Amino acid sequence: MKFGRQTTLRSHATVTGVGVHSGSSVNLTVGPAPVDAGYIFVRSSADGLDREVHANARAVTSTDFATVLGDRDGPLVSTAEHVLAALRGMGVDNAMVEVDGPEVPIMDGSAAAFVAAIEQAGIVEQRATRRFIQVLKPVQVTLGESFGELRPNAEGFRAEVEIDFVNPMIGRQRFALDLTAEGFRREVSRARTFGCLNDVARLWQAGFALGASIENSVVFDETRVLNADGLRYADECARHKVLDVIGDLALAGLPLLGTYRSVRGGHKLNHAVLTSLLADRSAWRIVESGATRRNRGNADSLPGMVGGLVAPAYAPDVS
Repeated sequence: MKFGRQTTLRSHATVTGVGVHSGSSVNLTVGPAPVDAGYIFVRSSADGLDREVHANARAVTSTDFATVLGDRDGPLVSTAEHVLAALRGMGVDNAMVEVDGPEVPIMDGSAAAFVAAIEQAGIVEQRATRRFIQVLKPVQVTLGESFGELRPNAEGFRAEVEIDFVNPMIGRQRFALDLTAEGFRREVSRARTFGCLNDVARLWQAGFALGASIENSVVFDETRVLNADGLRYADECARHKVLDVIGDLALAGLPLLGTYRSVRGGHKLNHAVLTSLLADRSAWRIVESGATRRNRGNADSLPGMVGGLVAPAYAPDVS
């Protein structure tokens, strides 16, 4: 974890792809944002009535098949986790993300295209000191057969993920990552979303995953990987779950100093653990980078946050 000053993007960069659920074409542009802004999503429209939302835990409206952000007027953008993972993973603190459709484009199913866009735009330091949420005590959540916890780690952020699928081609996998920009780029940014052929068929029948294909997902049947190019990593599924963790926990509003561990987890579990942490004001504090990383006090506000948080209540989410 690099301590120091806050960062944003030097310029703008745009990617174009399809939404994994809608199948519609969408443009996404990442660009600069002011100090302490965090991540702001703007949904542009042809009539000029743009909507925006700060990407934080309170903005999550659904975690059923992806992380959906919205406000009192309803959902604003779906499948936000991969671009959020790229921003947090590459060490960008403040950014504007503009989309002209209901979903972030799925691209190849990983965060690689968003990493490339961030590198094209360039990362620059800002004058303000970087702030962190430091986990002070363990916070645990159990949802059915899924388990997640955040525990203290003053040196940076670490993700430890274990998955266990009935499908023998996926099975049980584990992967852990101490987050740095280089580690994120090399170890998890290219890991793609995945699914089983029979599950994809059910999603199509229910009106979801209309844009899913082997061009943007790893697809398994009971005996093989259906993608002609195979896997990018032997444990690509577990690595993609780590990518999702980084994106989902970016909704803390500030980088986390802590270790996150999940077993059979997903978006619902990640969000439940994060909101449980933020709801317990004795479990975290805001600190600044520097020799002493001075405590700012856990009553300080997070980017885009006004008022308190409520304790979460979610249905099971089992991988």
